Amino acid sequence: MYRTLLLTTVAISMAAPAFAQELNLYSSRHYDTDERLYSDFEEATGITINRIDGNADELIERMVAEGENSPADVMLTVDASRITRAENAGVLQSIDSDVLNEAIPANLRDEDGKWFGFSQRARMIFFAKDRVENPPATYTDLADPAYSDMVCIRSSTNTYNQTLLASIVTHEGEEAATEWAQGIVSNMARDPQGGDTDQLRGLVSGECDIAVTNSYYFARALRSDVDGLSSGVEDIGWVFPDQDGNGTHVNISAGGVAAHAPNRENAIAFLEYLASPSAQEYFANGNDEFPVVAGVEVGEAAASLGEFKADDVSLAEVASNIPLAQQIFNTVGWE
Repeated sequence: MYRTLLLTTVAISMAAPAFAQELNLYSSRHYDTDERLYSDFEEATGITINRIDGNADELIERMVAEGENSPADVMLTVDASRITRAENAGVLQSIDSDVLNEAIPANLRDEDGKWFGFSQRARMIFFAKDRVENPPATYTDLADPAYSDMVCIRSSTNTYNQTLLASIVTHEGEEAATEWAQGIVSNMARDPQGGDTDQLRGLVSGECDIAVTNSYYFARALRSDVDGLSSGVEDIGWVFPDQDGNGTHVNISAGGVAAHAPNRENAIAFLEYLASPSAQEYFANGNDEFPVVAGVEVGEAAASLGEFKADDVSLAEVASNIPLAQQIFNTVGWE
């Protein structure tokens, strides 16, 4: 599987003395631990990574404005909604890589090769163990009136929630998704506020009894000090939702080759590197995410959450339902 990557790497390294080798990376990932991803690639290939950081929308707008003169080689971002937004804006190109197609499950990549998922985060249910005897076992359960005034969850503008609702649309249809969203609004302990870590802090402070958060925010608190959370983390229980049904919803970090990449072969080599075992271990150990490549060991903190069945629905299909999901949010008054 990785022979192609090895051959590409060797070829690029041998070519390095002849002319400057570089890769222009537009990234909205903001994790310090990613530095090892980049430095190891540079050391292995001799390719210098020039990184432009920003939020996804800004980077997409920049690439659109730059047009054919864009220096971007690769765009790297988080969540299927954002990478699909880049695809729809025309700033990504199709590539055909046996390495990527073999390593990355079909539901975690674009069928036309415009983007590929490289790490996963599970959208989990957390609860206060001393206040909740029967936590919700499914996403549907979260909307049950039995949990009225108990749920902390982020705003409707949050991409993780948009993708989660879009997955419900994909599986259950618009009517069921609308009913679910209305039920969540009715069960909110407070108006949506803050990020994922703030939902967990709400459990510690007692503002809410149940929270919906990505797995790696909680795993981070298990292995390191997180203000307002670590001191009470032992009192928080967790659920991987829908284990007897579709499986737990996952969102991804994803990347693709820029539409006008001046260093296209380097860009492909970089994406193939992200699917290598060593890079996958950085995702797992550095940021407590779940690898996408089979056989790569999960990091200690994330592994302590236990094994789970992930929803294997196509994230490309889910992303196509995000506009409808946003309409549903607006209809039910989810702020």
